[in-house]
Amino acid sequence: MAAPNHAASTAMTRYKNPVSVLVVIYSRDLHILLLERTAHAGYWQSVTGSQEDGESLIETARREVKEETGIATSTDALSDWQLTNTFEIFAEWRQRYAPGIIHNTEHVFSLQVAAPLPITLAAEEHLNYLWLPWREAAEKCFSWSNRDAILMLPERIGR
Repeated sequence: MAAPNHAASTAMTRYKNPVSVLVVIYSRDLHILLLERTAHAGYWQSVTGSQEDGESLIETARREVKEETGIATSTDALSDWQLTNTFEIFAEWRQRYAPGIIHNTEHVFSLQVAAPLPITLAAEEHLNYLWLPWREAAEKCFSWSNRDAILMLPERIGR
């Protein structure tokens, strides 16, 4: 049996796109949904995920909301903040990206729900969820960009 061809296997590797969405899900009374990461217990965040080939950013946001929470929504219900953040990808996650990629560009969205509701977690991604008042949620986020988006939310929605 021939030895595997490293170059061929590398060429077939599917890397993540370093373009992602952050979706802050909130209720009318400004409770924010946070998800606890499976790979890092204690790391809380809003919905996040990488854009897939051929998807628009709004389609990515909609898909990630459905995959990570079970909430089915239309793209019309999502609000595109026209805000991007660029940050360094944590070293432990860089192998998911093509060699040399160390930064990600994140696009911020939000989704309002009537009230906090039960969530269906993607077990491979998240351990638990919480609905917290917006200031508490911002304090609990491990990501500066997520924290900042939550802190901007009241102004964004005119409160």
